Amino acid sequence: MDFRLSFGVLLMVFLCHMTSALEVPLDLPQPPTITLQSPKDYIFDPRENIVIHCEAKGKPHPSFSWTRNGTHFDVEKDPKVLMKPGSGTLVIDISGEKAEAYEGTYQCTAHNDHGTAVSNNIVIRQSRSPLWSKERIEAITVQMGVSLVLQCRPPAGLPPPVIFWMDNNFQRLPLDRRVSQALNGDLYFSNVLSEDTRNDYICYARFPHTQTIQQKQPISVTVLEMDTMNETVASLYNITKFSANPAGEYRPGFMTPLGDTSTEMVLRGETLELECIAEGLPTPEMSWQKDGGELPTSRVSFLNYKKTVKISDVSEADAGDYTCTATNRLGTVDHVIKVTVKAAPFWISAPRNLILAPNETGILTCRVNGDPKPEIRWFINGVPLENAPEDHTRKVDDDTVILSNVQSGSSAVYQCNASNEFGYLIANAFVSVLAEPPRVLTPPNQVYQVITNSPALLHCATFGSPIPTITWFKDSKISIKSGDSYVIHENGTLEINVAQSQNSGKYTCIATNNLGIKENHVFLEVKEPTRILKQPEYKVVQRGMSAIFECKVKHDPSLIPTMTWLKNNGKLPDDERFEVDADSLTIKDVTDEDEGTYTCIMSTTLDRDSASAMLTVVEATPTPAIVYEKPDPPTDLELTDQTERSVRLTWIPGDEHNSPTQKFLIQFEDLLHQPNVWVNFTEVPGMSTTAHLDLSPYVYYSFRVLAKNQVGYSQPSQASRQYRTNPAAPDDNPSHVQGEGTEPGNLVISWRSLTGLQSNGPGLEYKVQWRQKDVDQEWSSRTVANASQLVVSGTPVFAPYEIKVQSLNDYGNGPEAEVIIGYSGEDLPLSAPDGVLVMVHNSTVAEVHWEPVSSHSIRGKLKGYKVYYRRERGLHEAEEEADQESQDQVLTFNGNLTEGHLPGLQPYSLYNLFIRVLNSKGEGPPSPDKQFETPEGVPGPPSFLQVNPGLDSLTLEWGPPLNNNGRLIGYTLRYQPANATIETGLVKIMDFPVNETTVTLDSLNSSVQYKFDLNAKTIKGAGPSITKEASTFMETTPTAPTAEVGKGPTDPTTPITQSPPLHKAPSVGPVFGTVNTSVSEEGAVISWEYFGHHKNIYVEYTVENSKEGWKKESVNSSHSHVLKGLKPGTSYRVRVVARDPAGPMLHSTNEEVVTVPAVPSRHVDIATQGWFIGLMCAIALLILVLLIVCFIKRNKGGKYPVKEKEEAHQDPEIQPMKEDDGTFGEYSDTEDHKPLKGSRTPSNGTVRRDESDDSLVDYGEGGDGQFNEDGSFIGQYSGKKEKDTHEGNESSEAPSPVNAMNSFV
Repeated sequence: MDFRLSFGVLLMVFLCHMTSALEVPLDLPQPPTITLQSPKDYIFDPRENIVIHCEAKGKPHPSFSWTRNGTHFDVEKDPKVLMKPGSGTLVIDISGEKAEAYEGTYQCTAHNDHGTAVSNNIVIRQSRSPLWSKERIEAITVQMGVSLVLQCRPPAGLPPPVIFWMDNNFQRLPLDRRVSQALNGDLYFSNVLSEDTRNDYICYARFPHTQTIQQKQPISVTVLEMDTMNETVASLYNITKFSANPAGEYRPGFMTPLGDTSTEMVLRGETLELECIAEGLPTPEMSWQKDGGELPTSRVSFLNYKKTVKISDVSEADAGDYTCTATNRLGTVDHVIKVTVKAAPFWISAPRNLILAPNETGILTCRVNGDPKPEIRWFINGVPLENAPEDHTRKVDDDTVILSNVQSGSSAVYQCNASNEFGYLIANAFVSVLAEPPRVLTPPNQVYQVITNSPALLHCATFGSPIPTITWFKDSKISIKSGDSYVIHENGTLEINVAQSQNSGKYTCIATNNLGIKENHVFLEVKEPTRILKQPEYKVVQRGMSAIFECKVKHDPSLIPTMTWLKNNGKLPDDERFEVDADSLTIKDVTDEDEGTYTCIMSTTLDRDSASAMLTVVEATPTPAIVYEKPDPPTDLELTDQTERSVRLTWIPGDEHNSPTQKFLIQFEDLLHQPNVWVNFTEVPGMSTTAHLDLSPYVYYSFRVLAKNQVGYSQPSQASRQYRTNPAAPDDNPSHVQGEGTEPGNLVISWRSLTGLQSNGPGLEYKVQWRQKDVDQEWSSRTVANASQLVVSGTPVFAPYEIKVQSLNDYGNGPEAEVIIGYSGEDLPLSAPDGVLVMVHNSTVAEVHWEPVSSHSIRGKLKGYKVYYRRERGLHEAEEEADQESQDQVLTFNGNLTEGHLPGLQPYSLYNLFIRVLNSKGEGPPSPDKQFETPEGVPGPPSFLQVNPGLDSLTLEWGPPLNNNGRLIGYTLRYQPANATIETGLVKIMDFPVNETTVTLDSLNSSVQYKFDLNAKTIKGAGPSITKEASTFMETTPTAPTAEVGKGPTDPTTPITQSPPLHKAPSVGPVFGTVNTSVSEEGAVISWEYFGHHKNIYVEYTVENSKEGWKKESVNSSHSHVLKGLKPGTSYRVRVVARDPAGPMLHSTNEEVVTVPAVPSRHVDIATQGWFIGLMCAIALLILVLLIVCFIKRNKGGKYPVKEKEEAHQDPEIQPMKEDDGTFGEYSDTEDHKPLKGSRTPSNGTVRRDESDDSLVDYGEGGDGQFNEDGSFIGQYSGKKEKDTHEGNESSEAPSPVNAMNSFV
C-alpha cells in the first residue's frame, strides 16, 4: 500500500489523540519540558556576570548538562561557572577574566528517566564599543543654497550604536525638513543657509550595553553669501560645494539613495525602514506610495518629516515597489525602492505533547514555512532520529512522526528542527505512555456569568489516559448533546451559542475512561444586557450658559454599573465646572474650549453600552439682565394607582424663574406616628412630574413636593390628601442584635428597636429566644414590649449562646429571625501561666517563654498576657542594698502568644518576673516569681572629667561612671592637639587601672589646645566616652586657679578647678572627704568623697555676697553632680550636705566658691603676636614707599607713548583668542587616543544655559564629567575634573554631558 495513503487514513483515525497545550499534572511521571531559556542571541555586558537561563519541569525532576560549540561543557571543572541548584541556569563570573573566552554557542539539555529535552542554540557574544577610526577633519566651505552631507561614520559596535549630533555647548542640533539625520547617522542639508555656519558639528555614538559615549572630532562649516561666484573664487576660498547659480532656486534631486531605483530586503516579522533624502531649493516635500497597492495604515509610520517610512511586522504582502517623490515648485523627482520579503522558519503547527495509553497510536506533526523553504530534521532525546536505534512502531514522513501500538516504558522527547539560511526553529514534544483514571482540572462549583444573547463557555478541563470522554448534564437530569444550541468541544468545554435566561442553572460534566469516572459541577447565570434608554442629545449652548447631557440606562439589577463620560474619546477636563451625576453630565459656564463630542459609557463587569452627542458653543446674544429666582412650588398634587403598598403621586411644576428645575423633593408626614414632622421620602429628576411611591403598612400618609433649581428650593406645595395603608405583620426584625454578659452569670441580649414606620401595625413586641450553643436543650423564650434589651440570669461563665429576636404585632409575626452567637458574662481567670522560662540574649534584652493557660480557666475572651518585671539590685551590690525605689515594669502581649522580648534591661542586674493571664474582666493570679540575671555590658561614661591647666602640663581628674554595668577593669584616655574644632596631630592613648582617677600630662606645648576622650571599660568592652578640650597657658600669661569675669582662659570649655587640701577620711561617722569643683560647658561640676551610709544627699548653692537663700538639688547616692543654668560671670558658694533620715543629724562640707566665667573667644588673640605685628609694619612701610614713588613720578609731568596707552587700555573683548580656548585644538597623529576634553566651552569661556531647552547643563550632574583615554564617557560619569596643562586654558566648569546625552537617545 502507498505509505502516503496509509498516513492519510491514520491521520483521520487518530486525530482524536491530538490536544492543544496539553498539561500533565506534576505528580505524574513525565519527561522533561523546557519552561525557561535565554534568547537565541545573547549579548552580555563585560562588566556583569553572564547568566544563561535553562529551567525545566518533569517527574522525576530533570538533571541538566551543557554543550559549548558542539562539545560537552564540563561546568564543574571551571571555578568561574556556577550552575544554580535544581536548575540548569549558568552564572559565569567574568570578573578578572577575559570575557572573550566564554563567547560561543551554548545548548542546555534536561534529562530524566523518561527522556531528554534540549534548548535552543544560544549564541553568547560580548558587547563591544570600538574606538573611532583615525581621520583628519577638514574645514568645509560651501555656497549658500547648495546641499551638504556631514558624514558620521561611527565605529561598528555590538549592538550598533545610537547616533546623534550636538554642538560645542552640548545642545542637540535642531532637525527639520531642511536638515535631517539619516538612518546611517550622517547629517543631511537639503540646502544650506548662512545660519548653518559654525565650527562645532559633532557626531556622538552611544553604545547601549556598556553605556559608553564616543564623539567624532568637530566639523567646521562656513556658508558664503555671494551673488556671483566662479570656480576661481571657489578655489581661492577652498569651497567644497560649488553651484553655478548659488543664489537661485533649483529642482529636487536625491542625495540618498542614488539613482532611479534601489533594492531592499527584509525578513518577515521584522520592521522595514525605507529612506529618501532630497536636495533642492526651496526645500522639497516628500511623499510615498506603493505601486499597485495601499500602504498598511495600521502598521506604517512616517518619520523625519516623511523622509523615512517605517512598516512594522512585515509580511509577504508588503513586498513590491515603493516610490518616494520629492517636490518643490520647480519640479518633481521619483525614486523606486524594490522591496523583497524573505522569511526565517516560522511555525504553522508546532509538535505538541502526546499522552498515550498502552497500545494506543499517536501522531507528531512539525509544520513550518519560510523563504526559502526550511529543511526539517527529527531528533529523539537530543539524538538525530537516523542515529537512534530502529523502532518498528515509529514511522517518519518528512514533517510527521507516527507512533503505533506504544508500550509502557517507551516515553521519550522528540525534537523538530527546521532551518534555512535566515534562522532555525526547534521544538520539544514529549510522548508519555501512561494509564491514568480521569481527573477534572477545572475548579468545582465555578460560577460563569454571561449577558443574554451572547455565547457562554463552560469549561471542563480533564486529564486521563486513555483520554476521557466528556458528557454534560443540566440540573443533574437533562443529558446535553451537541446540536443547534450546544457544542461540546474536544477539550470538554461546553459552548452555548446564544445564552438565554432559561439556560441559567447547574451544569455537570462527567469524565470517563476505562479506568474510572469523575464529575464536576459549574453554574451559569444569564444576565440582562446593559442598554442606554435615553441617549445624550446634540446641544447648541451660548457661551457662559450650562449644558446638560442626559444618559439614562437600564441594566441587570444584580450587576453594579459604572458611568464614564469622555470628551473627544479622552478623559473629561479636570475642571469643577464638569459635574457628573448618576444619569447626566452638566457643564457649567460653557467656554469655546468645551466644544466637542461627549460620550457616555455605562459599563458592568460583563458588558457596556455607549452613546455620543456634540456640543456647539455660540456667541452669547445681548439680552437684558436675567433675574434668577427660586422656583414656585408645585401645584395640584394627585394620588392615583392606589394599592396596599404603593401609590402614584403627580403634580404640576411651578414657574422656574429663568433657572431650570434640577430635581423635585417629595416629603411625607405620618399623621399616626409622627404628626407635624415632614420626612424626606425620595427625589426625582427635574423633568419628571410623577413618581411611583412604595409605602409601608399602618401609616397615615400626606405628601408634599418641593422644586429645586440653581438658586435653591421652592416653598413646599400644599399637602396632598391623606392616604392610609392597612396594618400588616412586620416586614423586618430588629437590627444590631447582640449578646454579651456584663457580670459573671448573666447574659444581656440587646437590639435596635423598630421605628413606628417599621412596626406595620399595632401591638409591636419582640420575641427573644436563646439557648446554650452545642448543648442539647430547647430554646428559652420571652416576649417583651417597649424594650431594647433583656437580661438572662443564671448562666454559666463565658458560655456561647445562640440568640434570635423576632418582631411581631397584632397582625402576625415578622420573618424568621437570624441566629447570632453571643457570650455570657466573664469572670477573672483562675490559673496562672506555667513553665515560665527566661532566656537572656544580651545585657539589655531577654526573651521570656511560658505555657498558655487552658481555655476553660480563662473564663472569658483571651486578651493576652501581662509580664511584670522589676530590677531588684545590681549584681555588684549586696542584698541589703537592693533598690527599694525600683518599680514594676509591665509589658502586655496581646492574643495567644507564648513568648515575648523584654527590652531596655539594665546590664549586670538581678531581675524578678511573673506573668498574669488577661481577659476582658481583668487579670488572673500571678505565676511563681522567676529571677534572672543580665550579663555585664559596657559601662556608662565617666561621671565627670576635669582638667587643671599649667604652662606645659595638664592635670586630669575623673570620676567613675554612674552606671558601671559590670565590673570596671580600667580607663582609656585618648588625647591629641586640636586647632579650634579641627583635630591635628597623632592620637596618644593611655590606659589606667580602675583605682586610678587622676593623671598629670607633662612636657606639653604651651598655648596649645588639646582634646581629651576618656572612657571606662568592663570585660565587655569600652563604654561611651566623655570629651573635654583644654589648653595649656601661654608663656606670656600667668596662670590662675580660678577664672573671673574678663580674665579667664581663652577657651570657654576649659575647666577652672579649685582643689582644697585633701582630707583623710575619718575612721567613723558620716563625713566627707575631698571635694572638687570645676566649670564645664554643661555647668558647674561638683564631686566629692563620702564615707557615710546615708542616701539623702544634696548639693546646695547660693550667689556669693547676696542675701538669697540656699538652693538645693537632690543627688541620692551619686558622688558627683552638675549644676546647670548658672549665670555666666557670677560666683557661687557651694556645699554638699548629707541628712540622716532617722534623726536630726546633718553633715556638711566646707563651702567652696565656684566662678562661672563669661564666654571668651576660643582662639588666641592674633593681634598680640610678635610675628603679626612685624608683618603689619612691613606692609605699611612698603605702601608708604610706593606712594612716594608715584608722587615723584607724577610731578615729573612725563608723557606716555601712544602705543603704551593703547596697550594699557586695550579692550579685553577684542583681544585675540588662544587657539585652544573653547576648542578641541589641532588634531595630532602622535596622540591617537588622547582624551577629548569633556568640558568644552564657547569662545567667551562660558556655557550658556538659556539658549536651548535641550542644554546638557540642565541634564548633567554638575560639571564633573570627563572622557576616558579613548574619547568616551564610560561607567560613572561624575567625578573630579582635573585641568591638563598641555591643553590650554579650557574652562573646568563646563557642564557634564553624559546624563543629557542619555536623555536624548
